[in-house]
Amino acid sequence: MPGAGIHGLTGKALIYFTSIFVSLGVFLFGYDQGVMSGIITGPFFRDYFNNPSKAEIGTMVAILEIGALISSLVVGRVGDIIGRRRTILYGSMIFFVGGALQTFAANMPMMMLGRIIAGLGVGSLSTIVPVYQSEISPPHNRGKLACIEFSGNIIGYTTSVWVDYFCGFIESDMSWRVPLLMQCVMGALLGFGSLVIVESPRWLLDNDHDEEGIVVIANLYGGGDIHNPKAREEYREIKMNVLLQRMEGERSYSEMFRRYKTRVFIAMSAQALAQLNGINVISYYAPYVFESGGWIGHDAVKMTGINGITYFLSTIPPWYIVDRWGRRVILLTGAVAMAISLSLVSYFIYLDIEATKTLVVVFVMVYNAAFGYSWGPIPWLYPPEILPLSIRSKGASLSTAANWAFNWLVGEMTPILQEWIKWRLYLVHAFFCVVSFVVVYFIYPETCGVRLEDMDSLFGDASTAVGTPGVRSETGSLVRAGSPVPSLDLRGRPLGSDANIPPMDIDPPVINIIDGKPQLRSESQSSRGRVGEWLTRMVGQNRGGSSSPAGGGRYAPLDQRDD
Repeated sequence: MPGAGIHGLTGKALIYFTSIFVSLGVFLFGYDQGVMSGIITGPFFRDYFNNPSKAEIGTMVAILEIGALISSLVVGRVGDIIGRRRTILYGSMIFFVGGALQTFAANMPMMMLGRIIAGLGVGSLSTIVPVYQSEISPPHNRGKLACIEFSGNIIGYTTSVWVDYFCGFIESDMSWRVPLLMQCVMGALLGFGSLVIVESPRWLLDNDHDEEGIVVIANLYGGGDIHNPKAREEYREIKMNVLLQRMEGERSYSEMFRRYKTRVFIAMSAQALAQLNGINVISYYAPYVFESGGWIGHDAVKMTGINGITYFLSTIPPWYIVDRWGRRVILLTGAVAMAISLSLVSYFIYLDIEATKTLVVVFVMVYNAAFGYSWGPIPWLYPPEILPLSIRSKGASLSTAANWAFNWLVGEMTPILQEWIKWRLYLVHAFFCVVSFVVVYFIYPETCGVRLEDMDSLFGDASTAVGTPGVRSETGSLVRAGSPVPSLDLRGRPLGSDANIPPMDIDPPVINIIDGKPQLRSESQSSRGRVGEWLTRMVGQNRGGSSSPAGGGRYAPLDQRDD
């Protein structure tokens, strides 16, 4: 029986509504990055805080990354325990408190306290939102949805710059307090919204909330009908993945680095290189950059705002090409364009000719557009794609932590290096763009069009020998094609379609429908016990992890057709 879904939305409409709404989380990330760029050059801000030095400005701007680094390291596990929705709620509440402290700051210590608390919220949101989004996204357009999410980040950045510009005409301390207040409004909106969005179906089934899980899956993929064949097959696929991953045993950091070192390196290096490529030299200090090129005061902030619009527009093409061209081509071409544009920015600031004022703006915009189309969205897409279920939470935390660690490093050092080495600073970041090209060319695989459950074969580090229902339907066997596991058991008998494999009860639970609404019990009674016992015998030993909810995980929809 078709249901009403969430506020009348089901299927693609619900997926896009939810994805765009949770992008407010990365909107806040972008807003908080950009809002300080216009404030720190304002006369009322500088007078109120007694003309802070470049080092003080750098610390005030970059201390947000300290809070974000701390929270990103722990929020993965928190999200596994309390759920994705509640983690988004608490992250937005923390961000609201930090924004309020900044808005009403009476001195520099209070401002820094607000920045670091806001950082705790931003770090939580920037970690959990990509995980949540990947768990509700169908694979045929997961790249597109990830790029739309990044566009939300740039909309936040651009909005903050223009708010700074127009508030710059206010002749009082409100010129910097109002832009900081706006982040509180956005944080409150996200917090209230987290109360109405659906929970991740992957998290629900991983924690044995099977009844609620099938309802959410039906709303996302079955038009609200819990008897829809596609929704029920999706349920079976996710549930089997959950059970198989529980058989893998302890999910420790040491095991993660030992078994999946290439994947973890890619997840962390993508975020680190994105920062070392110099984007935050522009995001945090764009008015300083334009001032060095000859634009002064309001004009510098206005040029930053125009650059922000160009930046946002550059994030739109990846929506349509990321699932066609692939990830590698986009990263490689972006690195080349950024290296050239940063080198030219440095060159023309060094020449200091009449045309420098215009050429600096042009090549900064070219750089920003190249980053927005390539190294902006793709590093947020790679980790959820390549990290397997058993380490996804920890790997995503480390990846986001790498982002914030290098984010802090660049934010802290930029104003100091601008004074010490001046135009040479941009050559440093151009060098890292070249490094990025080399690393991607030799190490990063192409993941476009690869099903999430097939990433093991792509990397050659498969650890789960038993296939999911989708694999069994395609191969006639629960052993994956290309699996390193032998085709004979210990007694020399074939292990395949002819093997004595008992039927597996992983069907969705029966739910009563009254007046078109599913009646859920407080706790789902799942079949995990029976299936888990059989899986334990098949794997050979239960190495732990089957008695407690598994953390984080990859959500892999079966059907790639667009309904």
